Amino acid sequence: MCAVISVSEGIFRMSIDRPRIGLACNRASYEQDARPQEVERLQAFSDFHYEEFDEPSEWDEVPPHNAASDAKLIEFASGLDGLIVCHGSPRITAEILDAAPRVRIVGELEGDRFAQRIDVEAASARGVRVVDTTHGSSFGVSEWALAMTMIGLRNAGSLFRRMIAGETVFAETADRHTDPGYLKSELSGRTVGIIGVGHIGRRLLELLKPFNVTVYAHDPYVPPEIGDIYDITMTSLDNVISIPEVVICLAPLTPFTAGMIGRREIALMRPGTVFVNVSRGAIVDSDALIERLRKHDMIACLDVFDPEPVPADSPVRDMHNVFLTPHVAGVNVLGGPRFFSLMTDEMERFFSGHETRYDLLPRTLANRRGAPAPPR
Repeated sequence: MCAVISVSEGIFRMSIDRPRIGLACNRASYEQDARPQEVERLQAFSDFHYEEFDEPSEWDEVPPHNAASDAKLIEFASGLDGLIVCHGSPRITAEILDAAPRVRIVGELEGDRFAQRIDVEAASARGVRVVDTTHGSSFGVSEWALAMTMIGLRNAGSLFRRMIAGETVFAETADRHTDPGYLKSELSGRTVGIIGVGHIGRRLLELLKPFNVTVYAHDPYVPPEIGDIYDITMTSLDNVISIPEVVICLAPLTPFTAGMIGRREIALMRPGTVFVNVSRGAIVDSDALIERLRKHDMIACLDVFDPEPVPADSPVRDMHNVFLTPHVAGVNVLGGPRFFSLMTDEMERFFSGHETRYDLLPRTLANRRGAPAPPR
């Protein structure tokens, strides 16, 4: 095996002529995500192998321990230089990594973010790179956030409900000009607040550029230079909620963000605010939001709610100033293949001796578990 050793930020990395890369997942994930053209692209620089596993797979839970599956994975991984996991794979533990010393990089394709299937601390301790391309869904989520913003500004949800109910006349009436909960507006030139400037937030910022909006954003985990890069104002959560005409929640659900938008924060929203949530319902106090919506002075566009599914008797189902979708912002036919395509990019970068883009580090997991944001 011919190898070139390079040094980057104190980390030795290996560029291998023909690395052996394996994918461990269930058959459905392989057939849905690994498009033939992407497999061919992976095979152009590596010897690619697929092994079927069928462990129970939940979005937000660590796969259960199964000795037989672990033994099968050890046998599969022992001859690999890179290992990719997805639904159906056992968890990549310290024991498995020790039994597969050739593995230099492990990647998580899809899940509820932050590699539930990989012991990141164990991998980092052994010098194994961990990358995570589960943000592939950010493309669809950011587009849906933009769509919901425009639907909310026009209160199109109310018009849809009325048409379905059989109304045929939609003449302009006085209340539609004066009631701040139903004023129609364009997105161009508006002020927009974004809570969370991760993959989804940054992609949304790109989508918003043609609309010449003024953006206020809050994310205590990103470096302050993000404001300069995207020409946005980084500020407090209170300011992001109280100043803009549109408030979009993109923050991940962590112990730190659960209930972050409570009664006090909802009261800060100005009359006429369009509130969009495409992240997680539990970030918002649902009862407080319903109470505010009953005043008919704001509009909510919600892809997520707490609890889910939205209860059959929930008032939000019948509110004309609410537009609902059933947690589908990231669900589309291109999402799964994109996970695999992004992972192929990462594997090619790594084995070519370049920097990977989507590294998953122990500090990332600490943030996910609710660690306070680092001081400025």
